[in-house]
Amino acid sequence: MFRFFLLSGLLLGSVPLLAQTLPAPDTTRTVLLPETTVTGYGQQLPLRRTAASIGVIDARVISQFNQPSLTAAVNTLPGVRLEERATASYRLSMRGSTLRSPFGVRNVKVYYNDIPFTEASGSTPLNLLDPAIIGRMEVVKGPAGSAYGAGTGGAVLFSTHRPAAGSTRAQAGFTSGSFGLRRYTVAAESSTETTSWRAQYARQTLNGYRQQSALRREVVALDGELTPSSQRSVALHLLYTNLDYQLPGGLTLAQFQQNPRQARPNSPAGPGTVAQQAAYRSRTALVGGTHEYRFTSRLVNKTTLYLSGSVISTPFLVDYERNTMLGVGGRTTFRYQSSLAGQALRLAVGAELQGSFENSRNYTNLGGTPGPLRYDDEIRTGTGFGFAQADWDLPAGWLLTLGASYNRLTYHIARVSDAAARPDAYRFERRFRPEISPRVALLKEVTPGISAYASVSTGFSPPTEEEIRPSDGSLNANLQAERGTSYELGTRGQLFHNRLRFDVSVFDFELRQTIVTRSNAQGTALFSNSGATRQLGAEVAASGWLWQPAQSDEGTSNVPHPETGLQAWASYTYNHFRFRGYQQGSNDFSGNRLTGTAPHTLSAGLNASLRQGFYLTPSLAHQARLPLNDANTTFARGYWTFAARGGWHQVLRQHLELDVFAGIENATDRRYSLGNDLNAFGNRYYQPAPGRNYYGGATVGWRW
Repeated sequence: MFRFFLLSGLLLGSVPLLAQTLPAPDTTRTVLLPETTVTGYGQQLPLRRTAASIGVIDARVISQFNQPSLTAAVNTLPGVRLEERATASYRLSMRGSTLRSPFGVRNVKVYYNDIPFTEASGSTPLNLLDPAIIGRMEVVKGPAGSAYGAGTGGAVLFSTHRPAAGSTRAQAGFTSGSFGLRRYTVAAESSTETTSWRAQYARQTLNGYRQQSALRREVVALDGELTPSSQRSVALHLLYTNLDYQLPGGLTLAQFQQNPRQARPNSPAGPGTVAQQAAYRSRTALVGGTHEYRFTSRLVNKTTLYLSGSVISTPFLVDYERNTMLGVGGRTTFRYQSSLAGQALRLAVGAELQGSFENSRNYTNLGGTPGPLRYDDEIRTGTGFGFAQADWDLPAGWLLTLGASYNRLTYHIARVSDAAARPDAYRFERRFRPEISPRVALLKEVTPGISAYASVSTGFSPPTEEEIRPSDGSLNANLQAERGTSYELGTRGQLFHNRLRFDVSVFDFELRQTIVTRSNAQGTALFSNSGATRQLGAEVAASGWLWQPAQSDEGTSNVPHPETGLQAWASYTYNHFRFRGYQQGSNDFSGNRLTGTAPHTLSAGLNASLRQGFYLTPSLAHQARLPLNDANTTFARGYWTFAARGGWHQVLRQHLELDVFAGIENATDRRYSLGNDLNAFGNRYYQPAPGRNYYGGATVGWRW
């Protein structure tokens, strides 16, 4: 029986609030704060009316940190961890999903401007996105089956910048920093009553903190929207990324302590990453369009279609992969508003389909060049789901949400050539049993500014193509889909006359057929089902103004200035995650801590700004020690890091925008590993994070 508990002391809140202005009250009235509207589970509702654990960050939050990486900004969200095993090699964890993500993003569904960004195979190339193009990131934590299909980790909704109505602007920026950082950005945008468009280019190069960790990334993003009538709107999006980054590889503890900047060295088992020129290179294009049509004031349809293509070249320690992939898909949603028993009723029903074809060729890696062909696979993947949801406003401030989705997934793998010449390996088909994932939630508005909710949701997460077919050429026919059920309680709102916003949630997530990972001598990640895990946790955070200067208001001086002052924020996550019924050979790991998950994480900081344009945003981050293997015999040490960014931003003569900034990261030069390799062969667990580093730059823009 799950036991929900309340946290003592001050209720803390959601870091989405970092992106908002929280004006202090004057002596005669309470200032009403603007609502944050979230997409959530498919309905446009205020955050306080959404019965789910949702976090939001926007461009303002991202700009408070070093913009070459999303890591620090995303990690301000409680329950969410973004790590970099190598430069731009992201691994995203939501409530413990790191366990099955040795690289890339698994178990989480990602969308980009309403376009399904997670591939049909289940993997998400998050490294294709540059922080400069992101205008908003909304995170739905836990099983999101009622609107986003299969997945037990959650969903992430990215959207790009939208030009302000009636504005035209051009902007250029440059950043230089430690370890050879060079970054250039150019953007132009315009908006009228019926049209808007934005074009952006970002280029980033980095020599890297470690050997074999250089990066080059170029991103082009084009976005346009046309509203020919009050009933119709059309949006078009293009994303192109040319990405090339090196892979330094994992180190043993002795190597990490001796020299954290080294790459994986040569050993009796074989050459290291420098000798093999280990790297990841890709060119990817994504084109998508969305059409929204209002049949009536109550019935709306939104339909999105997309096409994507990728060419990938990846020399690993042993093999050299060359992959070509094409993806296609779409999503449609009908929303209808009515009433039931005199109360508002909102209905949503829709479907999503994705398909992909991939030609994956694996060669022997001869010092960074392809050698003899090992095998050549043609992979077809098809996935889809239908969903429905109802939100019913009940009397006395209650809101009932019911939803469900029906999911399907099929893999077809044809081995065109196989060095082992095994006849049974030439054809492989895997159809996962269709699953229905229901969700029910109940919310109560306790006061006009505080709400509380409870929810029960289920999730279904089938293996990705990389898990079914790892890079050693094996075909894992026995790997099963994960299934989980989440029970959650939460509350959010405002305290002290709107000076403080808070959000707190507690959950019990029970996962069956949990997918775990280990690596072999060649560094290949292999996957298996562990049995089950139970994941209990609490997520809390807060933000609010400590001080704001007054501004003149018709002869008075007691109205707070909306954009200046001193704001504090903090987020904390507690995880009590354990294996259940996990037997590996003769070893019983039942009761062990979940591999790769820290019991405590903390992120906090201050945002200080003056009317003259000066600003300073110091921050700190903490992660407790965590187990690196399922046996819990080896742990990564906990760490604290400190960072700060400051500068001067001003608009001169109402047209010229200037932003001059500088910052420091890992100010105490802490030696730690971020993005550890779990259950690594040869105890090569550690991926050292950069030491103390500096950056600075400027952005110049012009408004018309």
